[in-house]
Amino acid sequence: MANHEIFDCGDVTLQSGKVLPAARLAYRTHGRLDAARANAIVYPTHYSGTHDSNAWAIGPGMALDPEKYFIIIPNMLGNGLSSSPSNTPAPDAGPAFPAVTVRDNVLLQHRLVTELFGITTLQLVTGHSMGAQQAYQWAALFPDMVQRVAPFCGSARTSRHNWLFLEGCKSALVADAGFADGRYTVPPVRGIRAFARVYAGWAWSQTFFRQRLDIEKLGLASMEAFLTQAWEPSFLAHDANDLLAMLATWQAADISADPRFGGDLAAALAAITAKAIVMPCRTDLYFPPEDSEIEVSHMRDAELRVIPSVWGHMAGGGINPEDAMFIDAALKALLAR
Repeated sequence: MANHEIFDCGDVTLQSGKVLPAARLAYRTHGRLDAARANAIVYPTHYSGTHDSNAWAIGPGMALDPEKYFIIIPNMLGNGLSSSPSNTPAPDAGPAFPAVTVRDNVLLQHRLVTELFGITTLQLVTGHSMGAQQAYQWAALFPDMVQRVAPFCGSARTSRHNWLFLEGCKSALVADAGFADGRYTVPPVRGIRAFARVYAGWAWSQTFFRQRLDIEKLGLASMEAFLTQAWEPSFLAHDANDLLAMLATWQAADISADPRFGGDLAAALAAITAKAIVMPCRTDLYFPPEDSEIEVSHMRDAELRVIPSVWGHMAGGGINPEDAMFIDAALKALLAR
């Protein structure tokens, strides 16, 4: 039994001008919407994640307490649950799936929140990695609706260096002859494994491996075990075209790519009126604290809290208890304002 629901959006004109036919947004909710419809939180998914990937941050006594808040987790387009290359009928299936942006995702999420639930105020929008990019987008596009925003291990615009890292991952996948320009009949497993191995060196920090935390904390006996047991399986569970669709969304992420901002990132960040805590990880290799510091400097009411972790980008994934506690404490502080 599926543990999520589907919001049917109809035919949707995307930011590119192309139409995504019969668009579907998968979502999961926790808790109950109060009578005033004023206790809602939106918590979008990250790259290759689903609503289940966000469950670690939700629970009684935590900041995202389902006994207090109504928490909506929308699944990103391309993740295999919402409209994706793998589940969209021809002629828009596979490599013909139209490119979608973070803005496209957020506009559909806004429809979900307003049309289905009748919500006009959000207590908080938060998210990890690409979820953080969606949180920034929410706050910039709907400042009167978003009261608080807490992006962690993410950015308002994908940096040039981040784009370059992603291009390397993509190139490894499409180099597999079995990928067949996206028209494969069996999964291009070699390409997905290569993709995962290029990615692995970026998601964790140098210090994480220097301290042998893959052995001490994850219980993996070797680097090969780390790759085959802790890293590759999550990517092998995804369709290759889905991975590339989400990657294209990531590479194009830019909250200022909207007519009201005209590509001016500082103006887009200044449009955010929500109370904000921005949480980069000290050792994140592709969302470094320096970028977050620049973003915070343009926001009206934002605080920078750097996660003091050696877990790199994975500090935002809920794996390490100390990092999860740091994020939860910041969310509690923000919600208390």
